[in-house]
Amino acid sequence: MTRRLLQLYAGLTLYGVSMALQIRAGLGLDPWDVFHQGVSDKTGLSFGTIVIITGALVLLAWVPLRQMPGIGTVSNVFVIGIVVDIALSVVGDVHGLGYQLTLLAAGVFLNAVAGAAYIGAGLGPGPRDGLMTGLVRRTGKSVGVIRTSIEVGVLSVGFLLGGTVGLGTVVYALSIGPLLQLMLPAFTIKEPVPALA
Repeated sequence: MTRRLLQLYAGLTLYGVSMALQIRAGLGLDPWDVFHQGVSDKTGLSFGTIVIITGALVLLAWVPLRQMPGIGTVSNVFVIGIVVDIALSVVGDVHGLGYQLTLLAAGVFLNAVAGAAYIGAGLGPGPRDGLMTGLVRRTGKSVGVIRTSIEVGVLSVGFLLGGTVGLGTVVYALSIGPLLQLMLPAFTIKEPVPALA
């Protein structure tokens, strides 16, 4: 269990850092972060605060879907939001396309490593992934249809609110799936999850 917890929190921490790198690259974000950024810009709340609020609201949507969160699910809501705000306070904006592309590439790659780490820990999916799997189970529609519908929806709202859509959005969309698939086997802990007393 110790290894699972260490891997979970390392993954969630790295996930927050990777989000900050993609934001500072300024070339476009993944769909959920376009949404987070748009809401943050409109409300004046920090990016991390919006990540936490959104995660908590999405988690509430699990109730009618009869999804059961794990420690990883609840940790996901808070750790990523806190870390992304800390990382944004440390990492400044970059100027020049070469620096932006480097930051974008590092952000996307580290995001995949982080995702593989926290998913591989097996302590519960993130709120957004759980929403997707819950809707798949309840509607009988394919993962592709549900995932795409959710992503297009949040991307559209985020774009209308002023979130950054661009090259980074396309790079993330095309690369995150293959990168996760490549890395997940190395991070997946195969021992059974011990029962909590």
